[in-house]
Amino acid sequence: MQTLDILPLSTTEQYLLDEDITAAVEGLLLTKKGVASHLMDVTTANGIVELTGFTDNLLARTRAEEIALAVRGVRGVVNELVIRTAYVPDLDLQDDVTRALADDPATAEYNNVRCTVADGVATLDGTVQSWAEKELVLHVLQGIRGVHRISADGLTIHRGKVFNSDEEITIQIEQRLNWDIRVNSALVHVRTLSQNVYLTGKVGTADEKARIVAIAYQTGAAHVDARDLDVAYWALGPELRRDKFAYKTDGAIADAVRDTFRYDPRVLSSEALVSVREGVVTLTGTVSNLLAKRAAEQDARNVVGVWDVHTLLKVRAERHSPDGEIREAILHALARNPYLSAVDFRVNVQNGKATLYASVDTHFEQEQATDVAAGINGVAEVENRMEVPPNPDRNGLLAIFSGTGTSHPAASANPDHALTERIRSRFYWSVGLHDQPVQVEVENGRATLTGTVTSWHDRKQAALDAYEVGARDVNNHLRVASAPRQLGAGL
Repeated sequence: MQTLDILPLSTTEQYLLDEDITAAVEGLLLTKKGVASHLMDVTTANGIVELTGFTDNLLARTRAEEIALAVRGVRGVVNELVIRTAYVPDLDLQDDVTRALADDPATAEYNNVRCTVADGVATLDGTVQSWAEKELVLHVLQGIRGVHRISADGLTIHRGKVFNSDEEITIQIEQRLNWDIRVNSALVHVRTLSQNVYLTGKVGTADEKARIVAIAYQTGAAHVDARDLDVAYWALGPELRRDKFAYKTDGAIADAVRDTFRYDPRVLSSEALVSVREGVVTLTGTVSNLLAKRAAEQDARNVVGVWDVHTLLKVRAERHSPDGEIREAILHALARNPYLSAVDFRVNVQNGKATLYASVDTHFEQEQATDVAAGINGVAEVENRMEVPPNPDRNGLLAIFSGTGTSHPAASANPDHALTERIRSRFYWSVGLHDQPVQVEVENGRATLTGTVTSWHDRKQAALDAYEVGARDVNNHLRVASAPRQLGAGL
């Protein structure tokens, strides 16, 4: 058995070399699924990563950018990837776009949204009620095989007659930043002028900066200027995150969870009830679709002070859909997804419960298929019966870095040691995991993760990272910060 600790980054370290950042991004693109790394080129200058080359769908283009943003040391990403998607005739693509928007439980309610297709370009027009609603529409269209560009200039945000004052917008953004476990806003200053939000100060990562900008838009900003919100290494310091782990009353946590739901259009119209006891959130009541149930749980897990969530929400569709109709909608959605179109799926639906059968190559495809099925109107539950073959050993696939950036030639002599080093390297370059007290043990290809992380997102990401670099199985015993007891295994 091999055991290695992930040591915190020294506070005296001021920067990482551009060539090391490039190597880390290339290594991630190589092992992360859903991107064609062999078609992409990566360059880095002063921490700014530029992605050039090609990809075959819009989801992969966005995913490549998100992968780069999640690498420690990256100050920003310039995404110049060109889409070369499979040809789909306009009539077929128009049908796919129309069905996708109608099948999604959230966008199905956006009656003022229209989309036309010509030569693989999807053009949107109409109105939505918020920036978050517009982002949901764009996400649905990105997931359609054959769409290589989206023109959304004609899709406007209708904010109604009631506007928050500049002061109210500033206060709401600050409150949301303070309650979001994923961002450190200790050095961020927010100013609003005529509905335009100006962000200044320092954050530790480019990923954190992107998330803060998104929160500002979700809160009601007409425009966000973040040019003076800089990414600085020293802003990663754990001492700046102390407020995130200060004691919060159960009542304050419950209010923060409810407030988060207000800004998520997937959950907004639900009848979710929130109760909190000693940091444990319990969600009860009803939601109209499975997507809302999953979103509510994830939203709650991102709130400061929450260390576990019990989801007792019942899914009750507003209109009954026959099981055969739901099954056909799932099969169509899987077929138009660029990641899953080549997979031979078998789907059973009984009383709204969908069971998926298939042999997929990776856990990434397995998770994608589950998400696709969960996003169909009328689905109340998804059971995953997909088979994933064990990962092959990947000695030599990824350059192995220690905390000082030097390689370990001896790693290839012992498969467990090689896997431990790959996991350690992945955590070292992760913006969320690099300085957290995580221990890795590997025996016969099975990785066991112990220690403490600051959020549920980090906990789940640690397990996914271990799978992606070759783990046959993962025992995830990581605890979320402030959790009073050890969590069980699994994602």
